[in-house]
Amino acid sequence: MKDIMPVNGQFAMPQLAYENLGTVISRETLSFHHGKHLKAYVDNLNKMLPGSGLEGLSLTEVVCRAEGGLFNNAGQVLNHAMYFEQFLNTPRPMSAELTAKLEAAFGSVEAFKTEFEQKGVTLFGSGWVWLSADKDGRLVITQHKNAENPVTAGLNPLLTFDVWEHAYYLDYQNRRADHLAALWQIVDWPVVESRL
Repeated sequence: MKDIMPVNGQFAMPQLAYENLGTVISRETLSFHHGKHLKAYVDNLNKMLPGSGLEGLSLTEVVCRAEGGLFNNAGQVLNHAMYFEQFLNTPRPMSAELTAKLEAAFGSVEAFKTEFEQKGVTLFGSGWVWLSADKDGRLVITQHKNAENPVTAGLNPLLTFDVWEHAYYLDYQNRRADHLAALWQIVDWPVVESRL
């Protein structure tokens, strides 16, 4: 996973072209999700960092060391940065190498997607579903509540779907399962693989 460093003591907003995801995530949802929710997390993180003892650390290091409100905001910035980075309106396909890894871990790519969606649907409340690699390179699917990220459990996060309601409610109302199923259409697999 490529880490994010502060510039002049501040973390920047991850960039996103709103029109790029319109086939699956509407411009309206993106304007709220990226432009308001994520911006609030970035602004709060930058306000809380001075005097925390974590200034100058990478975003992952802040997430692994922070507590309370600082952890919540740093975790949400990291989670959302990874989330938005992995999507394209016309995504690039999965490599044979990643296909083989998913087949070895889950039986097939379709079985992986089914389990991933199920973990997203069954996560109670708000949070994230993740595909990660453990320290031995084995692929695992985990559920994390609120601002949690697999890095705090010693895992290397590769792919995430956001199951907070603000990620899908304007487009899918309460149909979380439909939202999760649709996201496969925009996953840019080389970005996911670059995190291995």
